[in-house]
Parts: sequence; structure tokens; C-alpha cells
Amino acid sequence: MQTLIHYFLHLVFPFFIAFNFFRKDWKKVYLILLLTMLVDLDHIFVDPIFQANRCSIQFHPLHSYPAMLFYSFLLFMKRPLMVIGIGLLLHMLTDLIDCMMMFNECKQCMVDAPAFDLMAYVYSFFD
Repeated sequence: MQTLIHYFLHLVFPFFIAFNFFRKDWKKVYLILLLTMLVDLDHIFVDPIFQANRCSIQFHPLHSYPAMLFYSFLLFMKRPLMVIGIGLLLHMLTDLIDCMMMFNECKQCMVDAPAFDLMAYVYSFFD
């Protein structure tokens, strides 16, 4: 179920955003939102490149808190920068949801995750 939710939020949900909020240019906006997944290129700088139970938040440079702050500033720019900011923040939210699902399954497994404190804080609202 976690994989289904993850890819739904990465591939299908951006379509709904593009179509409902940018109807005139929805195809171009959807493409930009999909292209923001290139932020995952920062995964090539770690070994192993892919690890099934790794939380990418705060682990990869383009998934860090300072990067997310920059992405937030993009929301106040004109298009296409605003759309890029939406896509990048949606990507970070998707990855955070993924991390939270892993955290829910095994808190102890996530102790070494750089975003452990964030996950514990967010989880405290639902516990």
C-alpha cells in the first residue's frame, strides 16, 4: 500500500493539481510538476543509491530543510518558478508521508534517520 500511495502522490496527484488549478495550461504545468521529480538525482551521491527503507528527508542534499526553505520561496515567484516550487514541495511532502509510514511500522528501525525527530514530532499528533 505504501508504494501505491507513494507513486500516486508522485504521478497522479500532480495531474489533479495541474488540471484543477491551472486548467488553461494544465499540460505544461503537469509536465513541470513531473519534471520536479528530477530532484531525486541527489540520490546518486550516496551509497547505495537506493535503499528500500531509507527516509530521504534530510538524508539527501536536495531533500534537506534548507532546500525545502528555498522551495518555499519559489511559491512567491512568477510562473514557472511557482509551479516548480509547488512540485518540489509536493515531492518533499510525498517523501515525508513515505517516511511516516515507515516510522509507523518500525520506529526503532528509523532511529538513525536524520529526520527522526521530525517524524517523532509529527507522529505525536496522531498517536
